[in-house]
Amino acid sequence: MHKPTNPRRARPTLLLALHLFALPFAAAAPAGNRAVSPRPNFVFFLVDDLGWADLGTYGSRFHETPNIDALAASGMKFEQAYAAGSVCSPTRASIMTGRHPVRVDITDWIPGMEASRAPKPRFQQVTDADHLALEEVTLAEALRETGYQTFFAGKWHLGGDGFLPTDQGFDINIGGHDKGSPPGGYYAPYKNPYLQAKQDGEYLTERLTAESVRFLEKRDAARPFLLYLAYYNVHTPIQAYRKRVGHFEEKATAMFDGPADVLAERRGKSRTRQDRPDYASMVAAVDDSVGAILKSLEDLELADNTVVFFFSDNGGLCTVGNPGPTTNLPLRSGKGWLYEGGIREPLLVRAPGLTRPGSICRAPVVSMDFFPTMLELAGLPLRPELHADGQSLVPFLRGRAPVVERTLCWHYPHYHGSTWTPGAAIRDGDWKLIEFYEFDEVELYNLHDDPGERDELGATNPAKRDELRARLRRWQERLGARMPALNPGFAPGS
Repeated sequence: MHKPTNPRRARPTLLLALHLFALPFAAAAPAGNRAVSPRPNFVFFLVDDLGWADLGTYGSRFHETPNIDALAASGMKFEQAYAAGSVCSPTRASIMTGRHPVRVDITDWIPGMEASRAPKPRFQQVTDADHLALEEVTLAEALRETGYQTFFAGKWHLGGDGFLPTDQGFDINIGGHDKGSPPGGYYAPYKNPYLQAKQDGEYLTERLTAESVRFLEKRDAARPFLLYLAYYNVHTPIQAYRKRVGHFEEKATAMFDGPADVLAERRGKSRTRQDRPDYASMVAAVDDSVGAILKSLEDLELADNTVVFFFSDNGGLCTVGNPGPTTNLPLRSGKGWLYEGGIREPLLVRAPGLTRPGSICRAPVVSMDFFPTMLELAGLPLRPELHADGQSLVPFLRGRAPVVERTLCWHYPHYHGSTWTPGAAIRDGDWKLIEFYEFDEVELYNLHDDPGERDELGATNPAKRDELRARLRRWQERLGARMPALNPGFAPGS
């Protein structure tokens, strides 16, 4: 399907040509007899529902992620990286476009939960788009139009037929379609129209990894590439990775004596300990996959000219009607919620020649930033008319501090199965405010002093509370955010 004409699609040909003379990775291109591109390649790992604390490098003592931890040690770890949404589709759209989910009208997972399923909902359903519009120019399109090969494998969740990865700038699509959970589960036979099993019982993550390695081996060596591997792991259904689960069953028996405490969170309950062997084995499957692909980059002499990103689309599933399969502690709550546990993500970036091994960035960054970052790393001109809400991470990768601190906003006016109810949030410096429309309540926190968001300061600092609330409202009005409307006849306390 051809995309509609859009003035934002104009290709900056002259500016592009000028930039190609000063590529930041030209000197890092591997030597050898094979033709190689002087422009950097990109590998982007996106894990579904992986929590900020689910990795060894971020403090997990139960999960084991040696390959991902080694990636962190070889590049830069971000301590305050945020997803643009607390659920999957909004964040995925923000990565693809560099634009806030409100701008692209995808503020909930597709298709979302009906408001009527919530207990006595105060608000009516807020309807948003069920696909990423073709008019949006994606990261894959921006790279492909300058000669990049583009490969996608895994979870898409931004639309079905007519709106697939191959309609949005990817040359190849392995397994990406409209569903958010893996249809049929993690073991073949799958019920995925874009992924046919090669053998019964094969494991989804292993298959996606093998297809990714095959792309690396068969690609056009004269052209740079974007390999975008969006794991279905560790999304529900929680199904053990059989090769690794036995180890974690033994580990849980040795580490824990009795069940963990449960933490109440409004209408939900939060897990307080990482102790589930089946979930840990799914995290291990991702780690095995990352290790296999990084090894393939080494074997093919591509590692020195390939930038690697590792990220998650939202917080780990912690708070639901009964506790979820992981915890994000010391951060509060998880997927679906606008507390830090729902939106702060693990982010690792290895950019050879730029990132100092073992470096840490503590500045707030957000998922819209990947689009301009890749453009700049590729020596291409930034296109702020496209990635309107993103800022390049290259200064951070070079170890430089930002010139101006950012204000970040989140808008989630929907009900969610995590027991979240409509609301929004804003972070400015160390201050963060969360609105809970269902309860007509506002909470204010200082993240520097209280990253776990336990000490609510609105009553003691009403000036800051009112200031941030007004700024959030102005931002919503400026972007045209859809606000929830009251249900007819709703009465508080009913």
